[in-house]
Amino acid sequence: MNFLERGIDTLFSKRVLPNKVLILLGARRVGKTAYIKNYLATIPKDDYLHLNGEDIQDADLLKERSVANYKRLLNKVKLLVIDEAQNIPDIGLILKLIVDSIDDIKVIATGSSVFDLSNKLGEPLVGRKNTIYLFPLAQIEFAKYENFKETTQKLEERLLFGSYPELEQYPEWEEKINYLKEIVNSYLLKDILVYEGIKQSNKILDLLKLIAFQIGQEVSLQELARQLGISKNTVESYLDLLSKVFVIYKVPGFSKNLRKEITKSNRWYFYDNGIRNAIIANFSRLDSRTDVGALWENYLASERIKNQNYTQKTVSNYFWRTYDQQELDWLEEENGILRGYEFKWNENRKAKIPTAFAKGYPEASFEVINKQNYLDFISYESEIIDQKDQSDL
Repeated sequence: MNFLERGIDTLFSKRVLPNKVLILLGARRVGKTAYIKNYLATIPKDDYLHLNGEDIQDADLLKERSVANYKRLLNKVKLLVIDEAQNIPDIGLILKLIVDSIDDIKVIATGSSVFDLSNKLGEPLVGRKNTIYLFPLAQIEFAKYENFKETTQKLEERLLFGSYPELEQYPEWEEKINYLKEIVNSYLLKDILVYEGIKQSNKILDLLKLIAFQIGQEVSLQELARQLGISKNTVESYLDLLSKVFVIYKVPGFSKNLRKEITKSNRWYFYDNGIRNAIIANFSRLDSRTDVGALWENYLASERIKNQNYTQKTVSNYFWRTYDQQELDWLEEENGILRGYEFKWNENRKAKIPTAFAKGYPEASFEVINKQNYLDFISYESEIIDQKDQSDL
């Protein structure tokens, strides 16, 4: 199976522009480098320069921050590509100078963290950058290569192992497990551990384990801090770092009308089910697990996030709950329209819209997502909207 065609294809080609930096962000091993190599295969070799931020010699080529240096380096080059750009000191100032001083130069920078690419890079490149995110394979990408029967037959596999591209090379489940263990041990926290001031890598892994067991539940920073024996502020900092390397992401509570709504806590989800299961070292079959509901919720949420990104939908995602335990697993707000969803693994379990929600938001829609209709929820086909660049928001 060939996965060179990704959900960002149309958007990517539209965002490679003269005197602009296109930033491609995503976790390690999601296919950024493979994607770039495939893209460069369509361009004459003399037209581009491809550098790797993890290569000391490549990084040294950019060290002298002068117009003269960059004009020498990029003589007759139309496109500059820098992989893992977050490893290059002052990368934002470097790229600003390049796009400001070399006429018609196009720049692509990839990164597996947003330490530099959103912070140190972001400020110098205001008005000069576009940002695109690449995730583990999405169902809308699988749909190009498999039929409905194949997709439904692989549901258990994707709930257990997730969808990192290289997993497709391994037909045996044991090989998939070993690959995910290697990801967690060698790549998952690589960017965090080189980040200045991080000394307790074991605490970060322990934090991920606690989050893994609280999918679909509000997370108390105070309780996490107590269990880990560290401060609440440190927990908050670690969660922020883990979101910046695309391991987990936050979904806040929603409220506009009701006094009893919970708004101050958050729920956390993993971008990939396989990473979640590798963290807790559990790849048991679904029929012997007690956390199938959590796996189902995490899978649907992460697939929905991928779809929203690839179809360029401007959507805010929330959960909704009241202090008297009325709740919705997932709530979306798009252009002022509210859509509520309840995730049920068991098709026989009925669910109704919560009474308080129906009264507070009578205009909102409600739908139960189960195995019968989940593909409509995570794979809805929508033309990628050619919106005005919003990367500097």
